[in-house]
Amino acid sequence: MSAEQLSPRLESLVQDSRAALERAVSEYGDVVYSNSLGAEAMVLTDLICTYVPEIEMFTLDTGRLPDETLALLDRVERRYQRRIRVYYPDAKSIESYVSDNGINGFYLGIEERQQCCHIRKVEPFKRAVAGRKAWVTGVRREQSAERALGETFSWDERYGLWKVSPLLEWTDEDVWAYINARNLPYNALHDKGYPSIGCAPCTRAVEPGADPRSGRWWWENPESRECGLQPRRRVIPLKVEPRRAAGQ
Repeated sequence: MSAEQLSPRLESLVQDSRAALERAVSEYGDVVYSNSLGAEAMVLTDLICTYVPEIEMFTLDTGRLPDETLALLDRVERRYQRRIRVYYPDAKSIESYVSDNGINGFYLGIEERQQCCHIRKVEPFKRAVAGRKAWVTGVRREQSAERALGETFSWDERYGLWKVSPLLEWTDEDVWAYINARNLPYNALHDKGYPSIGCAPCTRAVEPGADPRSGRWWWENPESRECGLQPRRRVIPLKVEPRRAAGQ
């Protein structure tokens, strides 16, 4: 479907997002997109490949991704005839973590889960953005109270570069309207009740109408459900007692 067939709202959103991406390239030059392979990522991938292909793209393979996510990566590369660089966690760090906590040690408590996220996502992400001037993210205001406070351009002190969020004003309805209008590929798990998709053991389907992120790290308090790539102002204790390994 052509751009002319988008609704006036989508047209406006696309133009604003495109302008933000073009401004990022103009002002910072070396811009990279951290492609999550989620629904928002399909929108940003299409916008980048169509309008600002000079923005490089990478993704993180944590080693625990669903098969559907890896299949989507292949489909995206084939559609756009463009390779997306994949970063992996350090094998020694994974071996040490599993030795200390077990293969599914992230269920033990919030500290163990955040340590796993750090090894599998944050550390590879730091390698991916090292030396860059700006990184693009697909966060949207309606996703959480924390993300509602975001700005299109902000200095990311944790990583020492600019953070660009071109989709802040997009709603979930907008994202899917664009995906459908463009006939974009997307993760097959979205059709099975998974609005937000991360690692397989830490993601589950949710009931219709539920908080889209309630299927991520569902055993934790909602305010603690971030992997560490996005800012979190405070840590909220678990609602329930953490599970311990067998025999403890």
